[in-house]
Amino acid sequence: MSGPSPTPAHEPTRHRVLRAARQALRVLAVELGTPTEPGTPLFGSVQNPWLRRLPYLVAFGFAVSLLPTTITILSHDYGLDGGLAGALATAQTAPLLLAVTRPLQAWWVIFTADILCALALTGADGVAGRAWPWPPMVIVGYLALMVALSLRERSRTLIAVWLTTGVAGILFEPRTPDRSVGTWVLLFVLTGVVLMMGATLRERGDAQRKLIEQETISEAERARRTLLEERTRIARELHDVVAHHMSVITVQADSAPYRLSGLPREAEEEFGSIAATARESLAEMRRLLGVLRSEESERHGGPEKTPQPGIGMLPKLVEGTVRAGVPVELSLPGDRAPLEPAVDLSAYRIVQEALANVVRHAPGARTRVSVTTAADGSRLTVLVVNSPPPAPSAPLETTGTGHGLVGMRERVRLVDGSLDTGPLPDGGFRVAAQLPLSPPPAPAASLSPKDSGSV
Repeated sequence: MSGPSPTPAHEPTRHRVLRAARQALRVLAVELGTPTEPGTPLFGSVQNPWLRRLPYLVAFGFAVSLLPTTITILSHDYGLDGGLAGALATAQTAPLLLAVTRPLQAWWVIFTADILCALALTGADGVAGRAWPWPPMVIVGYLALMVALSLRERSRTLIAVWLTTGVAGILFEPRTPDRSVGTWVLLFVLTGVVLMMGATLRERGDAQRKLIEQETISEAERARRTLLEERTRIARELHDVVAHHMSVITVQADSAPYRLSGLPREAEEEFGSIAATARESLAEMRRLLGVLRSEESERHGGPEKTPQPGIGMLPKLVEGTVRAGVPVELSLPGDRAPLEPAVDLSAYRIVQEALANVVRHAPGARTRVSVTTAADGSRLTVLVVNSPPPAPSAPLETTGTGHGLVGMRERVRLVDGSLDTGPLPDGGFRVAAQLPLSPPPAPAASLSPKDSGSV
């Protein structure tokens, strides 16, 4: 009578266990056979050249010191043949030099050599009373390899190496020679500790590098945001200036037929076309540049109605700065010719920002503001120089947002000028801007009938 057949419930369980085991072995083989960044040296991205050479020096030191020690111990203490001991020792120590660039490949060579060494020591005469299957020098070399491995490979690979080391020790346990000292548990524990510490250090270094990268990106984004904010501010101010002039053109063109009697019909139509074009341009400009105004300013009544300042308002600005505790001397040109609105506004804003920086960073410092026009009338020079602050005073701000200098550069760039800023040897600071002035318009020549028709 035949025995009881396996129940259907047992068969699927056995299949699931075998399938899980095969899958685990497959994952283990993939992890142990797929190195991370092969060929890239440890510390290869470090700027210091001595630190980049450090892994090579450490690996060379371990290989040179362990090779003769391993040969001596295997041949004299364990009683292995000299040639076999030399071959095993070379395979166990020389790959440490490879571990600097390819630690996983070095592990395959060293681990295989350690297995062969343990098998060779099984029948050796000097094993009694000594460490087996991993002699002391094998443990030292293996742990040094684990350091290099943990600094390069991913966590799953490290776990696979650790488990493989433990499984090899367990498989050697039934073959333990008499009176030998088992060391597989010691190596298994020490390997786990070294791999965990190395992986922790590597992850911490990766986190610090990512943090530095994010800080660099944030700093670049902050500088870009500062630049865009200043450009937006300048665009809003220019919007007000241009809108004023476009409105004047529209009014003059519309009222020309009523102010000037006897105009031909063609001239009236021309003035009407100019007024229509001006109104259309003004509306288009307001649609495009109106979005640059902040939501807060729109909620509080829309565009500003205050006229834009110029160098004519510098005495009032200097007066306010003097009340803030900064002694300021102002020098303006005696004969002030009308300036273009953009140049006039840029000169005022440069002085305003320079004085604000003195108040924040050098309170109480003597400051000289000079606005001069070149003899040929080609450029306007704005110079703001402050001396070092008095000794007892401390700056109101130790760090800045960077808006000041960025705004000055953008305003000078707007009118095709130049800006020179920087500290002085005595501890003061200097801001010098050269703003080009447009030459006065030449008198219009009389147009011939032919030229008038071609317009």
